[in-house]
Amino acid sequence: MPRMLDVSDEVRAEIGDEEADRLLTGETAPGSYDCTSCRTPGDSEQERTSTVLFIGDETAVLAFAHAGCLPSQVVQVTEEQLQGAVRSISGDTAAPEPEKVAPEQAVLGVTSGLVLIGGELHPALVVEPTSPIARPGATGGGDDFLPLLIEQGFMPISELSAVPPVLHGWSVLLAVGQLHAVLQPGTNGGRPVAWWQAHQPLQVTDGWRTAANKHHQVLMFAAPVGSIGRQPREDLLRDALDKAAANGQLVGAALPLAGT
Repeated sequence: MPRMLDVSDEVRAEIGDEEADRLLTGETAPGSYDCTSCRTPGDSEQERTSTVLFIGDETAVLAFAHAGCLPSQVVQVTEEQLQGAVRSISGDTAAPEPEKVAPEQAVLGVTSGLVLIGGELHPALVVEPTSPIARPGATGGGDDFLPLLIEQGFMPISELSAVPPVLHGWSVLLAVGQLHAVLQPGTNGGRPVAWWQAHQPLQVTDGWRTAANKHHQVLMFAAPVGSIGRQPREDLLRDALDKAAANGQLVGAALPLAGT
């Protein structure tokens, strides 16, 4: 029986017309599957399903997702992340470890939490460097973290009273139920590249993942070093965000979930 599959042009280009056609006719497509985003069951015979191709340095894995969770797309990941995704898909997962950031990425700390805005909970990522970030080539030793993000389209936030505008071209990659990366537009309109990438995919709460799939976007807030800190509870995180906003030390944007 033909499956209700979406195979995007970029996925087709990677897997070839012959394999794409076998998927669409149901020859090689699964009937039931676990959505690679929300991790709940799906059925490609009964509901629209996206094909998502994860490409690592040496291998590629084709996964499936509810069309409402993810569009059909090609996602570039590290080989380490891809092997972790394979273990998660097959159920061969070890206990999650605390996040370890690669040395070249150690300047950014990322915290996930739910933020109440306008009476509704929104999934949020809070980004704070562990040290000042200077503009490339600068020698003054200042902190240009927020100006650099504003130049990319993030908006200064004085209070958390409304959802910030969507920043098109950026996105948050949530795959196999875990947080993998924040993606930014590639150069010259190319494939998105990682602005921040987890050394090991981060666990998020069921409530956070549910809110992300409901809104199809994640709010990203960023603040200079020392303005937020690692808060153990979401109410304390919200207090720190409100304080940073009041002090003119917060920018933000709504980033689409796992796609551009």
